[in-house]
Amino acid sequence: MKQKKTGIQEVADLAGVSITTVSRVINKISSVSEANRKRVEEVVRRLKFVPSPAAQALARGVTHNTISLVIPRYEGIFYSFYALELIRGIGTLCDALKLDLLLHLTDGRDALSCKAVSGIIFADIIGNRQQLEWALNERIPTVVINNFIEDLKVSCIAVDNFKGSKDAVNYLISLGHKKIAHIAGDTITQSAALRLEGYKEALIENKIKENPEYIIKTDYSRGEARQAAEKLLLLKDAPTAIFIASDSMALEVIAVIMEKGKKVPEDISVVGFDDNPSSLYGAVAITTVRQPLIKMAEEGVKELNSLINGKKELAMVKLPAELVIRDSCKAI
Repeated sequence: MKQKKTGIQEVADLAGVSITTVSRVINKISSVSEANRKRVEEVVRRLKFVPSPAAQALARGVTHNTISLVIPRYEGIFYSFYALELIRGIGTLCDALKLDLLLHLTDGRDALSCKAVSGIIFADIIGNRQQLEWALNERIPTVVINNFIEDLKVSCIAVDNFKGSKDAVNYLISLGHKKIAHIAGDTITQSAALRLEGYKEALIENKIKENPEYIIKTDYSRGEARQAAEKLLLLKDAPTAIFIASDSMALEVIAVIMEKGKKVPEDISVVGFDDNPSSLYGAVAITTVRQPLIKMAEEGVKELNSLINGKKELAMVKLPAELVIRDSCKAI
């Protein structure tokens, strides 16, 4: 025989209070007397009552079909392939699932005004970890994408940047390159840090000594990519190949190489990261690492929708990146 499910009305009847009072206690709203709070909490414990996420959302004044996308703000965000792909993927699936999407750009310092949403997707965590912790403490269904967080109980959907980077460098090594430089992104981001680690690991596994002069960290901008390329080309023992943390920067690096009278890939091989469509239409079609941004975005929305609807298990997913071989590399 199927056991009858405990409901909020039963909790209210046994505690001798109204449904509204039970809802306020469950949602930690302060306008409840201490005596009533204790009676409700005792009945909840005794019945092992678990409120539905939808009911909790309604009690907080939340619209059950609205989610928030929180993206750390940076210059040029609306010209960013990464940001636009995430917004496109998330927006498309939200439309399919009949969810409304609220976009929140943040510098990490301000409190989030997200109590009225039924769930939050954090696109990376850059200087705004306290906002993520706040959302979890508020028990708002939450998913993080493009960042793999192991020390908090939160669902994460990320790209395997480490292996993608390692595959790229191993490819250059398979072509005979040993003098391989890396123009890194902003290593305050987990993705850039892991791409740098993957580069180093590939060198170690192939017994190639790391050259500190070959590693230049940037802020992901084309301006700093240009400066990095100029610096590498001036080295007495210049690299024969450069692995670059984004396709946008790779395009700038190729432009610098050509300005200096050299050719890609005849003189220097280049590998980027992202599979930005612009990597196809420069002077040379760039060999790159394709990261599944749309899939990551869609999986994030699916996971959040499941959490909103009562799913308890957390997802910890690393999506594979794929090396895409084009025309910017040549064997020595």
